[in-house]
Amino acid sequence: MGRVRYPEAPRLDLVEHLHGHVVADPYRWLEDPADPRTASWTTAQDELTGEAMAALPLRDRFAARLAELVHAGAVGVPVWRAGRAFSTRRDPGQEHAVLRVREADGTERVLLDPMAVDPAGTTTLDAWSPSWEGDRLAYQLSTGGDEESRLYVLDVATGEQLDGPIDRCRYSPVAWLPGGEELFYVRRLAPELVPADEEQFHRRVWRHRVGTDADGDVLVHGEGSDPATYFGARTSRDGRWLVVSASVGTAPRDDVWLADLARDGALRELQVGVDAQTAAWVARDGRLWLMSDRGTPRWRLAVADPADPATWAPEAWRDVVPQSDDGVLTDVALVDGPDGGLQVLAVHSVDATDRLSVWAADGSGRQAEVTALRAGSVSGVSAPPEGGSTAWVGFTDHSTPPSVLRWDAAEPARLEIWEQAPVAGDVPEVRVVETHATSADGTPVHLFVVSRTGAPDRPRPTVLYGYGGFNVALTPGYSAQALAWVEAGGVWAVANLRGGSEHGEEWHRAGMRERKQNVFDDFAAAGEHLVAEGWTTHPQLAVMGGSNGGLLVGAALTQRPGLAAAVVCSAPLLDMVRYERFGLGRTWNDEYGTAEDPTELGWLLGYSPYHRVVDGTAYPAVLFTTFESDTRVDPLHARKLAAALQHATSSDAPVLLRRETSVGHGARAVSRTVGLAADQLAFLAAHTGLTG
Repeated sequence: MGRVRYPEAPRLDLVEHLHGHVVADPYRWLEDPADPRTASWTTAQDELTGEAMAALPLRDRFAARLAELVHAGAVGVPVWRAGRAFSTRRDPGQEHAVLRVREADGTERVLLDPMAVDPAGTTTLDAWSPSWEGDRLAYQLSTGGDEESRLYVLDVATGEQLDGPIDRCRYSPVAWLPGGEELFYVRRLAPELVPADEEQFHRRVWRHRVGTDADGDVLVHGEGSDPATYFGARTSRDGRWLVVSASVGTAPRDDVWLADLARDGALRELQVGVDAQTAAWVARDGRLWLMSDRGTPRWRLAVADPADPATWAPEAWRDVVPQSDDGVLTDVALVDGPDGGLQVLAVHSVDATDRLSVWAADGSGRQAEVTALRAGSVSGVSAPPEGGSTAWVGFTDHSTPPSVLRWDAAEPARLEIWEQAPVAGDVPEVRVVETHATSADGTPVHLFVVSRTGAPDRPRPTVLYGYGGFNVALTPGYSAQALAWVEAGGVWAVANLRGGSEHGEEWHRAGMRERKQNVFDDFAAAGEHLVAEGWTTHPQLAVMGGSNGGLLVGAALTQRPGLAAAVVCSAPLLDMVRYERFGLGRTWNDEYGTAEDPTELGWLLGYSPYHRVVDGTAYPAVLFTTFESDTRVDPLHARKLAAALQHATSSDAPVLLRRETSVGHGARAVSRTVGLAADQLAFLAAHTGLTG
């Protein structure tokens, strides 16, 4: 592009003294989107970026190919209720997946189509839950990317809306009672009942009767809790047992209570004040099932007696699937074995690739391996709660769109295709190499390296993608963006960094709070490894990440500006001194630390990208992509770092800010996905030498 002339961005002489640290914030005015200076600056950035995007040589080509690859279908794992199967499906050409029901006779019909609700495509289906009898469905919708999740209930047979909208249901579970007349759910308190700027917090668990005014719901739990608490709720199929869980923000620990609704209905402590996570439910065999990392960071599955609190202590739990030496237990389904005994179909992740195995529910051990499962990811396993020998397995890999496989206890090693997601056009054949980099402290870091089968000799333009936080594992999955890049002759690498869950809770905690720098070191080591092994060179390397992954690449470009030639930083978190003041930031302080604490502020300043910018540094080409309706990570982060880099950089590589309106942090219409992905890939191609 040559030397770029950037829009004027006044630098404030604003310096604060925080807990003994001198902290400059010259672009604080960009935090306020209503400030006329921000509006003018943003408009100028739009014009600059629009011109730059239009001039990218591969933009149209990537858009055309992505339109085919993104329009590959997707099939969700069915949820079974009384012979009915509820699931989502998106076919080529559809902007959003539809929610369907499959009747016992095999006929299917659409229950909910977001495009029928909103032809503009800005409405998303956030969550859904059928009643135990399968005759009613609770579902949640958001509009314009706000992720507010308004709750509705419909009659499955007629499609009639029976209830809703009930507002303030963001991140709400739904737990039905038998008969479909009542449910438990989570709703925030009304704005007038909470302090200013805390409207996104203060959740409570409520009991609701379908068709009645939600303002008259019965408060079940949450009074006096931390304002940032998230709640879970689960009921047993017979309606006797209620499990309520609570975690403050995204902290990797939860409190759990159990109530006997057939007796006094009081919630009794199952796990409170313990630094561990436990998922609990009462299954059809009447036992309390516990999937937990309590003392077992790679998780185990155990049972207890819900009616006998003496068995609720961990030392009294009876293991069904004990902790594995090398795999992380991620999901389970209960099925009937061929001899009538109960079995557990278990999912373990080993080096970010999933395995399936069968265990006896009486705790006598492993019974079989599902050898037919090829290398890839299991998105979930599902079985009818009333019983049966069949389970359904969600599956994807680097070249297979999300599909569903069928497993039966009569042939435990086998899997068969239940529903294959369609693909619009051919998917390129790819080769996947698994390798390990060595981080700064000697820790091995696993990578998937994807290239086209029969591609020319290395080195080639390469995108390194990472996340590294919040216990999120990056496992093999269908990515239209990765496939389009690989098909054009590039290499796509995914790094399994500390901070994720690839190796259990210890791996997560090794990349959070005061150990967050480990994540950035892992990522840099992955980039250096790709260069050292001949996959690419530094001028051909790009890095990419979003959300917490946007923080990752923001740290990479400010700590190691020579590591990569190009950066895509999407919906990023970048000002770590003030992140808690905006969006859902305060719910993440267990992951990162809080600027209110002197010691923890030191951690944050140690890597905060906005505060690591150095004048005169030759920064790589950077494309920030933001979404104006993002209620999780405020776009102010990208605005502030974009301005700082545009002022500081000594290189000719551009620093651009691309923003979208009427879209948020999460789900979006397919066409919006294509446009964003095409701009991102074309930008990376232009600055790494990929010519297609």
